[in-house]
Amino acid sequence: MQRFTLPRDLYFGENALDYLKTLEGSKAVIVIGGGSMKRFGFLDKALKNLEEANIEVKLIEDVEPDPSVETVMKGAEVMREFNPDWIISMGGGSPIDAAKAMWVFYEYPEATFEEICVPFSFPKLRKKAKFIAIPSTSGTATEVTAFSVITNYATGVKWPLADFEITPDVAIVDPSLAETMPATLTAHTGMDALTHAIEAYVGLTHQPFTDPLALEAIKIVFDCLKDSYGGDKDAREMMHYGQCMAGMAFSNALLGIVHSMAHKTGAAFSTGHIPHGCANAIYLPYVIKYNAKADASRYAAISRFLGLEGECDECLVDSLCDKINEYNIYLGIPKSMQEFGILEDEFLAKVDNIADLAIGDACTGTNPRTPTHDEMVKLLTCCYYGTSVEF
Repeated sequence: MQRFTLPRDLYFGENALDYLKTLEGSKAVIVIGGGSMKRFGFLDKALKNLEEANIEVKLIEDVEPDPSVETVMKGAEVMREFNPDWIISMGGGSPIDAAKAMWVFYEYPEATFEEICVPFSFPKLRKKAKFIAIPSTSGTATEVTAFSVITNYATGVKWPLADFEITPDVAIVDPSLAETMPATLTAHTGMDALTHAIEAYVGLTHQPFTDPLALEAIKIVFDCLKDSYGGDKDAREMMHYGQCMAGMAFSNALLGIVHSMAHKTGAAFSTGHIPHGCANAIYLPYVIKYNAKADASRYAAISRFLGLEGECDECLVDSLCDKINEYNIYLGIPKSMQEFGILEDEFLAKVDNIADLAIGDACTGTNPRTPTHDEMVKLLTCCYYGTSVEF
């Protein structure tokens, strides 16, 4: 038996943020990141709408990129003191992911982070609060997913938390929030959305309800991302919807080893974080070539849907990878980890451990090909040096 779960309500389009005026309740916390929601006036608009709804508000601010376990625990403590019946998060994937995890520890103070790292093991939520997610970036789709990624900086490992309990109750997909994204963030989040959709379509748990969403999201990314990167308003709006569709697909069909590798390399190196969408974009063509050695048919189906050329499945896989590489070049995304700036000596010293962590990642189990430790090391090495995948 499979399951398909989405938020109870999704509000989208111009002025979708005004839904907050209709909210029923007494208290809400708003979780935000580093300040863009303030800077561009979106927080003020949300606060005004909640004031009209007679809801008292407390802010939890300054959630960092790649939110930490410590940030989550501090936010949960604030929630326990304030006792809200709504948790609202605005911004990119980081504050929304952090707020999802805070929600768990708000309702279950006795829980431990190690306990909720076990996929689909969460306790029942909504005993104290419901959750509203309002994304400002067009990539993570965390506003409609059962996932949250939290970083343990003590170990340098990102942990994907997974449970349908943290699927938001309400998603507000207002395109005006995405219009303020800088070009680099637009590129990274757009390629993150593409990775979500492709991995959802080819993964072992794809289903009839997720396949159409994944394919349409892939098409929207290839149709709109370049123009969105250039600042086109209409393309930005369509990317905001396309990434949301990709999220609906992968939240139910799950992901694959592109994400496993991105989770375990993102915070692993002393030269600094590899932004999640950038890591996905780098690894995606290499993983497609690796997976297609076992089964090329689903990738070939994507190419056919896009109208790409190729006389056989393997040729269609090459065409899909060529198109992804073309977009990476256009968007200024490096071809390899080495080109990104990861030091060779450090990579070689850490690759064995990273391979083990990636294999143990929650996303690996639904990848269409099951990697051995040696294969994962080889694949990571190809991604580091930018060499061909021949195994």
